[in-house]
Amino acid sequence: MKPPRRISLREFQPQIARLERRLFLKQGLSLGALSLLSGCTLKDDDAVDRLLFAMSRFNDRVQAALFDPLRLAPTYSDADVTTPFPFNAYYEEKDIPRIDGEDYRLQVSGLVADRRPWSLSDLRALPQSSQITRLVCVEGWSAIGKWRGLAFRHFLERIGADLTARYVGFKCADKYYSSIDMPSALHPQTLLALDFTDAKYGYPLRLRLPTKLGFKNPKFIGEIFVTNDYPGGYWEDKGYNWFSGS
Repeated sequence: MKPPRRISLREFQPQIARLERRLFLKQGLSLGALSLLSGCTLKDDDAVDRLLFAMSRFNDRVQAALFDPLRLAPTYSDADVTTPFPFNAYYEEKDIPRIDGEDYRLQVSGLVADRRPWSLSDLRALPQSSQITRLVCVEGWSAIGKWRGLAFRHFLERIGADLTARYVGFKCADKYYSSIDMPSALHPQTLLALDFTDAKYGYPLRLRLPTKLGFKNPKFIGEIFVTNDYPGGYWEDKGYNWFSGS
């Protein structure tokens, strides 16, 4: 039997570039991690996929370990707000969902004590705060916006969420879904935003986490659930880095 052919890193540059885009590992793959590929015996793209996917999940664990739940993202003034604020989604602006605020009810489920639905007036009755922070998109652009709403930690406490659970997940009216780790959910700057620039940016409710990339800020939220089972996400299930701190 012939010994397996050793494949150099240079042979896989096109695949690596493709997978970096898909997994958002351009900044996450270290030189040492890439050097692992140069000594691997790989027969097809699937093997590269599996290796880089494993690296992405390892990167998730490293980011989670380094996350400081008390470190604040930079804040800005009203004069710094980006106008117009860019619209971004996996669909065109004309396809945004139209939601009647009077009929809207936020559903809660999973590891929570109180599962009653929340109307917009219920949410607005809770203490509100605002922030002007930068949203960073993985596509390479960023914009400063102003959001106002309730501290997500306060909301989780009000519904009796298990704050030792691993994940908080979101289901949205635009068929988007995502999830975050509990420490990020409890970060003091994480908001359930009720007021922002325009309805197309998530009316009537969106999540705002200045500590994470833009695609971790789901819009048009219809349900929040708390769980210990990995929930994944729309882009995450396609291979994007799950933790995605900014």
